[in-house]
Amino acid sequence: MKRTSILVLLGLMLFGTVTVFADDWSVITKKARGQTIYFNAWGGSDVINDYIRWAADEVNKRYKVTVKHVKVTDIGDVVSRILAEKSANRDTGGSVDLIWINGENFRAMKDNKLLFGPFTDKLPNYRLVDVENKPTVLFDFTTPVDHMEAPWGMAQLVFMVDTARADWHPANMNQLLRFAKEFPGRVTYPAPPSFFGTTFLKQALLELVIDRETLYQPVEQSDFNLVTAPLWKFLDELHPLMWRKGATFTSGAPEMKQLLNDGEIFVSLSFSPNDASNAIINGELPDSIRTYVHTEGTIGNTHFVAIPFNSDAKEGAMVFANFLLSPEAQLRKAESTIWGDPTVLSVNKLDPKDRKRFANLPLGVATLSSSELGKVLLEPDASWVSALEKAWLKRYYQ
Repeated sequence: MKRTSILVLLGLMLFGTVTVFADDWSVITKKARGQTIYFNAWGGSDVINDYIRWAADEVNKRYKVTVKHVKVTDIGDVVSRILAEKSANRDTGGSVDLIWINGENFRAMKDNKLLFGPFTDKLPNYRLVDVENKPTVLFDFTTPVDHMEAPWGMAQLVFMVDTARADWHPANMNQLLRFAKEFPGRVTYPAPPSFFGTTFLKQALLELVIDRETLYQPVEQSDFNLVTAPLWKFLDELHPLMWRKGATFTSGAPEMKQLLNDGEIFVSLSFSPNDASNAIINGELPDSIRTYVHTEGTIGNTHFVAIPFNSDAKEGAMVFANFLLSPEAQLRKAESTIWGDPTVLSVNKLDPKDRKRFANLPLGVATLSSSELGKVLLEPDASWVSALEKAWLKRYYQ
């Protein structure tokens, strides 16, 4: 049985049919009226910030819930703050009411009992989520979600190439090495622990590892040095061919986008399939930029919102999370001119009008279709993140 099928089966066993919702949703919405929620979310994208502002305005108009977007750079810092509040016995009046989260940060919050829930089984719009065909809505970097966070978007690693400067693009990591040899100084990646830098490491390791299934088990169950040896061999060959000969790394995807625009590099990366199209529209990238993926697949995951254990506005947070799952909000978010974030909903569960709206969504000039995005590779077990980052820093940043 394929891994995705196993995950879906386990999810259905763990969560049942995920179609039973609380009868007291009207009570929750009534309690939510007048509440203010502090939504801690990454603030590094004007496109995403504009979308959050729109959603906040709609929830305020419809439910009288005020949403304050607390723009953060590193969600890990927010998790540390919530943990500090718990250590100080601050069980009420927490500084965070809703958090945009996934991966190792979700596992840390779950392991340290920093989460309120389960709660998604109380959200009416959760019945529309595609739990049958999108296993990443049930397992966050292999950690069972257990209704402790609500999905609100999909993401997949994509690469961008300037077709005006390079007449071909790599189809895998080994070809990226060949590309770097043909175009010396025109390839780079962000330094871990930047999210995008760590994602690059995970993608490379998934492609180069001898036994991929090893990466879906806790790292302590493996011989780390043996498993990761192909990765370090690849990077040792790549770095001297990179931008500034690998002596300097970028801080993240935004800096890489600027270097791509300036012609300093010919290839960049993003975790949003519509990022290049948006950047072309906004004048951040030339219209010669096109998106591509590796032929054997690229890492994909779901991003979620979760409610901390000590929030005093849990009802308002649930109302906002439910709105983010509505067909209206998901459709708007999927529009290429607004965000272009793939939906977590099952289009087949929608009414005919909404199905038609999703079917008629136009693609941006540099946006791949669902079929062109190809295979999604599941994230490795979250325990590999810290281990990879520490090993990379020790090897290349001492």
